[in-house]
Amino acid sequence: MKTTVKHLSDTKVELTISLGREELAAAEQVALAKLAKTMKVPGFRKGNVPASVAAKHADPALLGQETMENALSKAVAEAYVAENIQVLDRPAVEVKKFVSGQELEFTAEAEILPKVTLGDYKKLKAKKAKVSVTTKEVDEIIERMRGSFGQKQDVERAAKDGDEVIIDFVGKKDDIAFDGGTGTDYALTLGSNSFIPGFEEGIIGKKIGETFDLELTFPESYHVADLKGAKVIFTTTLKAIKEIVLPEVDDEFAAKAGPFKTVAELKADMKRELTEQKEREANEKLKDELVKELIEASTVPVPDILLQDQAQSIERDMTQNLMYQGLTLDQYLENKGFESKEKWLETEVKDAAKKRVQAGLALAELSKVEKIEATTQELDDHVTLYKKQYANNPKMVAQFDQPDARRDIANRLLTEKTVTRLAELNVK
Repeated sequence: MKTTVKHLSDTKVELTISLGREELAAAEQVALAKLAKTMKVPGFRKGNVPASVAAKHADPALLGQETMENALSKAVAEAYVAENIQVLDRPAVEVKKFVSGQELEFTAEAEILPKVTLGDYKKLKAKKAKVSVTTKEVDEIIERMRGSFGQKQDVERAAKDGDEVIIDFVGKKDDIAFDGGTGTDYALTLGSNSFIPGFEEGIIGKKIGETFDLELTFPESYHVADLKGAKVIFTTTLKAIKEIVLPEVDDEFAAKAGPFKTVAELKADMKRELTEQKEREANEKLKDELVKELIEASTVPVPDILLQDQAQSIERDMTQNLMYQGLTLDQYLENKGFESKEKWLETEVKDAAKKRVQAGLALAELSKVEKIEATTQELDDHVTLYKKQYANNPKMVAQFDQPDARRDIANRLLTEKTVTRLAELNVK
């Protein structure tokens, strides 16, 4: 077998392969063995026809076709392995010349895993943000905790900011009720900003039993296209007012909030937790910036097939996330002002997909250079952890024993270790 390699681009290669008598003879024997299984020959049971007999009874055209296909399949696989080229899809084969039993010449074109040239990944510029927690941030958490311990008391006075009110309302645009604009016995905390601007403010000062119209305008950024910037009227009835009485921030409150004897202990614990949270966020942001810099400093060609696969993955994830929000992809695209799905894919998705592919390829190369591996023990530990998280879902637990799932977890683990190593190399 003779092979000539031609690089069509950084991500695509074409092999020209020539086979002679010896390779074609071996391929013909494989073809005869296959044809013999279905051949009917007098004196032999079906499936037991010897290859030598099958050769005399086989249709020459069919035998030639089978021989060529066997030769192509075997030669393509062997050629790419011999040339140490990793293909990403099934090669497109084009036969240039075939003389049965004598010669076969063809080309095999495929997208390949590209060569990644890393930049100086030990001298990246990203720095970890300094983490600090202010007294105000701790006090804000304490206030939210006070709210969770608050007691609701019915009052007869006019509604004021901070009250919980019970209301009925009907929203109309051009005198027609619109979807999602109607509620009955709806509990709303004034000042929570749960509704569009002006709604909660319009209830302040009203008394139980009052029915009133709130003339409002939806924000231009509202997620429903038909209501963006729309002028509407909410006919609202105030049915009840509940004052939320918050507990004093004292040692008794601290004891209710957790295993604390004093407010000082509570606040110290809140500060510690918030500091740890900010540290995690700062570390993740640093890693993201380092990976971005690594890509920018490196040469990372992007194969079309990986770009398409990643774009499809982004689309699937987006569709699923929107479904949880009660929206469709078409609604999202309309609300965001995209002319078409194709426009969205070309602008927003393609760029994100490219960055993901480049990150994956660059980190894969870095893991090789730095000799980073995910051990069997580490993989087993991660699988065990996932199983514990989904202990109440037997089907999900069983999935983690599947080869594909373990391979996916191993890849993620290797990526995490590689990014961590990248950070270690650049954080002095």
